[in-house]
Amino acid sequence: MKKIIIASLCLFSTLPASVYAEDTLALAPLTVTATRSELDSRLVSSTVITRYDIERKQINSIEQALRGIAGVNVVNSGGLGKNTSVFLRGTESDQILVLIDGVRAGSATSGGAAWQHIPISEIESIEVIRGPKSSIYGADAIGGIIHIHTRNAIASKSAINPVFSVGTGTYAHYKVQGGVSGAVDKAWYNTHLSYQQTEGFNSCAGALGYGCFTNEPDRDGYKNYAGSARLGYHLTDWLSLEAHALYSGGQTDFDGDYVNEADFAQLIYGGKATIQAMDFWRIDLTGGVSEDDSTNYLNGMKKSTFDTQRVSFSALNNFTLMPEHLLSLGYDFQDDSIDSTENFAETSRYNNAVFIQYQGQLANNQFILAYRSDFNQQFAQNSTWNASWGYAFDNEILVSASYGTAFKAPTFNELYFPDFGNSNLNPEKSQSYEIGVSGEHINWNWSLNGYLTYIDDMITYDSSIFAPNNLSAARIMGLEAIVGGQFYGFDMLVNYSALDPKSMDSATFGNVLPRRAQQTFRLDIDRQFGYASIGTTLNVEGRRYDDLQNNRQIDGFVTWDIRAEYQFFEQVTLQSTVNNILNTQYQTVAGYNSPGVTVFFHLRYEPTL
Repeated sequence: MKKIIIASLCLFSTLPASVYAEDTLALAPLTVTATRSELDSRLVSSTVITRYDIERKQINSIEQALRGIAGVNVVNSGGLGKNTSVFLRGTESDQILVLIDGVRAGSATSGGAAWQHIPISEIESIEVIRGPKSSIYGADAIGGIIHIHTRNAIASKSAINPVFSVGTGTYAHYKVQGGVSGAVDKAWYNTHLSYQQTEGFNSCAGALGYGCFTNEPDRDGYKNYAGSARLGYHLTDWLSLEAHALYSGGQTDFDGDYVNEADFAQLIYGGKATIQAMDFWRIDLTGGVSEDDSTNYLNGMKKSTFDTQRVSFSALNNFTLMPEHLLSLGYDFQDDSIDSTENFAETSRYNNAVFIQYQGQLANNQFILAYRSDFNQQFAQNSTWNASWGYAFDNEILVSASYGTAFKAPTFNELYFPDFGNSNLNPEKSQSYEIGVSGEHINWNWSLNGYLTYIDDMITYDSSIFAPNNLSAARIMGLEAIVGGQFYGFDMLVNYSALDPKSMDSATFGNVLPRRAQQTFRLDIDRQFGYASIGTTLNVEGRRYDDLQNNRQIDGFVTWDIRAEYQFFEQVTLQSTVNNILNTQYQTVAGYNSPGVTVFFHLRYEPTL
C-alpha cells in the first residue's frame, strides 16, 4: 500500500515557500475543497491565496487578502476589527460556506463568519471556490466556499523552524507574532501566537441614519490575541492522524446607541484520521467544533451575550475505480446550539446528510456529477445536485459548462430572535448556470467565466409584519476574468469582475442588491531584485447601493498601495508598505469611514537551525 500523506483539505497549504514562489500565480491550482478529493479538476473556478502571497504583499487582514479577488466583494464598517461582510458572486454574505481547517465556522445566530476577527497571522492559505457547492457540502454554499487553513508544517524539511516578527504603523497599530514548526521522522507540528492592537480612527462618518446612528467623535480601537496549533503523525503506512486548533479573542470599540464595545472569542478545533483501507479506497474521518462567543457593552455596562457552537463530523470514502475516475460517498453531521441572554424560542437543531459524487475523464472530456440529500431537524429533506463538463484542447485551453442547485436554512436570528424572528420561514434555494474558458501556458494563465444565478424565497425584512419573510427573489448575472503570469521578470495578476445583481421582488423589481460593487478591478505587480523586491496593488471598485430601495448610493473609488522589502543575511527581512497612497476618502458601508493613507513597517526574523 502507498504510504499515505495526511492532509489538510487544501494541498497548497502543505507546500513549502519555494513552491509558492514558482506557482503563486497559477490560476487553476488543485483545490481539494472544490471536490472533496485530490483528483485534479479544472472545472471549478477557484483562487488560492498562499502564505507566500500574504507575506509578499504584506497583508494585514482578511479584508486586504480578499478585496478585489474575482467574484468577491468585501465591505467594512470602520477599519480593523470592525464588522466585515464578504459577498461571493453577488449572493448574500451568509450564503457562503466558511470552513476553517475543514470545520464549519461562523455564528449560528447571525449565520455569517466574523471575518474581522480571523487573524491573518495564523493563516497558511485561503481557498476561494466560486459557484454552488451544496451538492457536496449542504446548506450555505449558494455563492461558493471560502476555506481557511491555519499554519502547517507537514512539508517542513527541518525539525525546528522558528519565526518571530514585529510591526508598527499608522493609527498606533502594533503587531508581534512568533512560533515554531517542524517535522521529525513521521511527525509534524506547528504552534504560533500573535497579538495586535490599534487605536483606530473614528468609525462613524457622521451621516446619522445610514446605519451609523450615533457619532461618537473618538478613536475606535481594537485588540486581538490569537494562536494556532497543529500536530500530526503517520502511525503506519496506511493510517495518519492530525489535530488542529485556532483561537482568536479580544475587544473592539465602535459607535452605537445600544452597544458600543464588545468582547469576542472564536475557538475552532478538530481532528482528522486518514485511512488507506486498500490501494483504491481511502477513508477520511473528520470532526470538529466551532465556538463563536461575544459579549456586548454600552459604555462599560453589559447588555447581551451570544455564545454559539457548531459540532460537525464527516465520513468520506473515495474509490479510485480506474485512473482519472473517482467515486466519492460521504456522510455529514452538524449540530448547532446557542446560549444567549436573549430568550430564543429554540436553541438547537441538527442536520444529517449523505452525498455521492463521480469524477471522470474520457478522452478530452472531463465531467463531475454530484447529488446530496440533507435532512434538517426543522426543515426536513432538501436535495441538491450538480453537473459539470469540460473539453480540453491539445493547446491547454479548456471550455466548460456547469449547472448546480443549492440551499440555505434560515438562521436562529431570522427564526427565533425575540420580537423579530419568523419561525415560518422556508429555506432559500438557488439554481446556477456557468460557462467558462481557460488556458494554462508556460509562463502565464488565464480564465474567463460567466454565470447566471436565480435565488428563490430570499429572506428579507418585511415591514408589513416587522419581521423577516420569504418575500424576495433575485437574479444575479456576472462575468469574471483573471490573467496572471510572469512578464519580463515581473509577476503580474489581474482580477476583473462585472456584476448585475437584481431584485426580482415586485416591490423592488430591477433594483440592485445592496452593498455589491457592480464592477471591481485589481492589479498586482511584483518584481524581485536580488535580496530586494518592490510591488504595487491597484484596486478599483464601482458604485454600489446601501439599501434595497437604491436610495443611498455609495460612490466608487480607487486605492493604490505600494510595498518594498529587503532581506538581510537570509534570515532577517525588513518590509514597508504604504496603503491608499492617494488618500482616497471612500466608504463601502454608508456612514462608515475607511482608512486614509496608512504606513506600516514589519521586521521578520527566521533563523536557520
